[in-house]
Amino acid sequence: MDWARHNALEREFDRFAAEVSDPLLRTGHLMTGNAKDAEDLVQETLLRVARQWRRVRSMDHPAAYARRILVNLVLKDADRRSRHRAELWPQDDAAEAADEAAARALREIDDAAEFRCGLAQLPPRQRAVLVLRYWADLPVAEVADILGCSEGTVTSTASRAAARLAEVLGPTAPPVGHIRNSATVKGTV
Repeated sequence: MDWARHNALEREFDRFAAEVSDPLLRTGHLMTGNAKDAEDLVQETLLRVARQWRRVRSMDHPAAYARRILVNLVLKDADRRSRHRAELWPQDDAAEAADEAAARALREIDDAAEFRCGLAQLPPRQRAVLVLRYWADLPVAEVADILGCSEGTVTSTASRAAARLAEVLGPTAPPVGHIRNSATVKGTV
């Protein structure tokens, strides 16, 4: 009978993973700005949840637990991923200028694409606050709990991040609330 219980737990975890994978992937992509990194982080998150599944399955909000693992992985590994990309893809100044010109042209195509580009320019913790607070629609208290900081820190970080994002996006940027409610952002990320 032990094998039957194990198989039931495995099927239960598979259902859970299928249910949370897309939201975790969107969160990871918004926080890292890179689909491959997001996929890797979601896999690591699900692996960590699977290792603790007997305990996690009895939690009130196992998806919130998984999201917290993902956010912590993103914040912990942000410097390493940045360093890794710089080592793998060194760029000279001419290529950088051409890439920036191309990026500017692409940003004009779509508000959502422009927004994601601007979001990627924020420091990891500011990105985390904006993504959790405005896209995951989490209350300030829950964001503070996930990030291990005070509610005041979340509020002030959100304010600074929104101001920085507005600065990055320039004077034609739509308000943060407009982007958050846009179907294109949620549907394409």
